[in-house]
Amino acid sequence: MDASAIASREAGLHKDLSRSQLIMIGLGGAIGTGLFMGSGLAIGYAGPAVILSYAIAAIAAVAIVFSLSEMAVVHPTAGSFGTYAEIYLNPWAGFVTRYSYWMAQVIAVGAEAVAAGVYMTFYFPGTPVWLWSLGFAFVLLYFNSRSVHNFGSIEYWFALIKVVAIVIFIILGAATIFGLWTEPVGFHNLTGLPGGFMPHGFGGVWMAVIVGILSFNGIEVIAVTSGEAKDPVRTIPAALRTMALRLFLFYILALTIVVTFVPWTETGATVVTQSPFVRVFAHTGIRHAAGIMNFVVLSAALSSMNTNVYLCSRMLFSLSRGGFAPQFLGKLGKNGTPITAILVSGACILLAAGLSKLTPLAYNYLFGVALFDAMIVWIVILLSHLSFRRRHKLADLPVRTPGFPVVQIAGLLLLCSVLVTMGLDKETWQISWVVGVPWLLLLSVGYFFMKARRARSAAALQSALKIDA
Repeated sequence: MDASAIASREAGLHKDLSRSQLIMIGLGGAIGTGLFMGSGLAIGYAGPAVILSYAIAAIAAVAIVFSLSEMAVVHPTAGSFGTYAEIYLNPWAGFVTRYSYWMAQVIAVGAEAVAAGVYMTFYFPGTPVWLWSLGFAFVLLYFNSRSVHNFGSIEYWFALIKVVAIVIFIILGAATIFGLWTEPVGFHNLTGLPGGFMPHGFGGVWMAVIVGILSFNGIEVIAVTSGEAKDPVRTIPAALRTMALRLFLFYILALTIVVTFVPWTETGATVVTQSPFVRVFAHTGIRHAAGIMNFVVLSAALSSMNTNVYLCSRMLFSLSRGGFAPQFLGKLGKNGTPITAILVSGACILLAAGLSKLTPLAYNYLFGVALFDAMIVWIVILLSHLSFRRRHKLADLPVRTPGFPVVQIAGLLLLCSVLVTMGLDKETWQISWVVGVPWLLLLSVGYFFMKARRARSAAALQSALKIDA
């Protein structure tokens, strides 16, 4: 299927997202509560060498950015990488990729909704978590049902809060380490603790790479916005490159400040007592540091929720327009948003949030599906791009990124190695394989069942036409 047919199939969405909005949407999708509150898991694995872990993980992120830059400009569609997989691999790959990504985002939003409710109890202790979670979910569903420009504006400010907080954190942390206005912390914590810079060896560094790659997950959101971007040929590649650089610097610099300022033995996952971000703010004399950081983390959760609701609705819209989901999910409102897909995704998000609160064991299995799906989607993106390059002349591409195919192959090898490691780690990550593989098989059965039913319908229609003739 060529580009014009795809554009026609997914037509109707309003192209109202600017470059600055795209950059902030991308940052909002990739910078979540994991950096502020969950980085302790990676530090527990690698110690100060977590800096290397995230640098290695960034190789895969850069490969994804480069690949999406080229494909999103040629095919600016809501289905994005799911559509690319359908064109350049096969329809099964497109079907599995879009449904897997939709499921991963539904689960992620459910978790963020519960987290946002928990954060609100800091200001209003004793209030029910579910009440806040439900309230935030309805508000963000309303925002997403408005025009896409409205969504972009809201996400811009949500993401800006996170970005400003990280920049201030880096500045204050560096100033404290070098002793610009206080006693210098120095660099003792990087190498002077038991085990040195790499206390658990390269094995620990490698395990933290898993966390790093999952932290960068969300960088692909800009490709999904390509169907609603102003002048995608110019804005998409620029936004992806700028966002990737900023994301890399934010994560690497912020984590460097954390492991330099606070002994890794205090921020590792097994002994977390306080967010390292709060420690830095408190040490610099800022009043109400805990309250400030709670607001930032709440904003991060709401930003991730807002972006992921957008992603869920666009994946369902694309599946519907491609004939892989009910037709009513492909209908657009007067403002150009897939309102039905938003509402159906919202119902599933509330279900996921309920499971995470009421039955944690069941939610752990859902979370395993999300982890597996996230890795599979990135692998499919790189495979699609390798096929994309074989079918397009280099001179005909509006955007050509450097390093092909070395960067893509390196990214594939890294992602496949991480996926295998997750399957072998019985303590934490093996759940992704235990539930992810059956989920993939279930999707495959659904695809071939749907394909067979469509073939029978087409044959019956052809037969009826022959009889009428």
